Amino acid sequence: MAPKEKYFVALSQVIRVVVLVIFVTILPGCSRSKPEAQTKVPTDAILLTGAGSTFASVIFNRWFAAYHESNPKSIVKYAAVGSGEGVRRFIGNNVAAEERVDFGASDAAMSDAEIERANNHAVMVPITAGCVVLAYNLPGFQGELKLSRRAYSGIFLGEIKQWNDRLIAQANPGVKLPNLTIATVVRQDGSGTTFAFTKNLDAISDRWRNRFGPGTLVDWPGNTMRAKGNEGVAGLIGNSEGAVGYVGYEFARKLGLKTAALENKAGKFVKATDESCRAALTAAEMPENLRAFVPDPKGADSYPIATFSWILLRKKYAPETANALRELFQWCLQDGQLYAPDLGYIQLPASVAEKAAAALNKIETSS
Repeated sequence: MAPKEKYFVALSQVIRVVVLVIFVTILPGCSRSKPEAQTKVPTDAILLTGAGSTFASVIFNRWFAAYHESNPKSIVKYAAVGSGEGVRRFIGNNVAAEERVDFGASDAAMSDAEIERANNHAVMVPITAGCVVLAYNLPGFQGELKLSRRAYSGIFLGEIKQWNDRLIAQANPGVKLPNLTIATVVRQDGSGTTFAFTKNLDAISDRWRNRFGPGTLVDWPGNTMRAKGNEGVAGLIGNSEGAVGYVGYEFARKLGLKTAALENKAGKFVKATDESCRAALTAAEMPENLRAFVPDPKGADSYPIATFSWILLRKKYAPETANALRELFQWCLQDGQLYAPDLGYIQLPASVAEKAAAALNKIETSS
């Protein structure tokens, strides 16, 4: 290649990297709510503030807008800052006044230690549910990608590094896989989506369990790229050849990303659909504290990675706030569930919604 040609090839590569960096930097910011923006509240209205889960943010945005249309005196301001940050703001210790919230939202139910830091005044209410998918970007790849339990755990352990690795090929006979380096796309912020995915890895892989276990923030091994929020991860996957990452089903569907069929506990390869995600939750048993996980669901039709998403509430509020929160989330548990399928979420099983509604009714008013 002539020197001049080499120069322009190198220059085009630099431009591509710069554009990608700019895209990844600005996209998470575009996808979030803007907690800094001033919200004008009429004197006869009440403002409710919340923060947390990006996984549930799509349905939250639809819910809160629809609820305001029929209840104009109720205004909900929600910041999609990630589950970990949502829990921190909800607990409120060493949190700036402008970041304090009336409710948090997390796809990782609060631990006993977190509840203790909230002075044992926390009530966790399951409000929606969904699946975590493995979205990928393989230009020119034809067919439906299947990933066995050994394959996808090996990819995120950094042990499987090429798309044409034999463990991937075994589940995809007759399909030409590219000789392309795998780059995993993961969350850089504390995330309930990360917790749901690593909870599954913990259930299916001894090697993952011994090295990492489940968590909202992980020091990922291997060739990784990091992004903030579900939409940041989805955007990075869509713009990175050879990438695969975990993301809420609703975000993958929204951006038209291809998703893998994953091997479930019954040994079947299942894609995320409304039906397979719902099947994953049918056997979930909700305990008294409403903290339930389904890290490796049973059933041939079950998609293997599903999670509930919780609203975090205090046991006591001022009367006006308590009433407004109860009414808002009772609506979400009833009429709001009808929005779920169109947005890529799972309607809560009736038994779960009933227990969640009972928990809301226990919220008390302070004098």
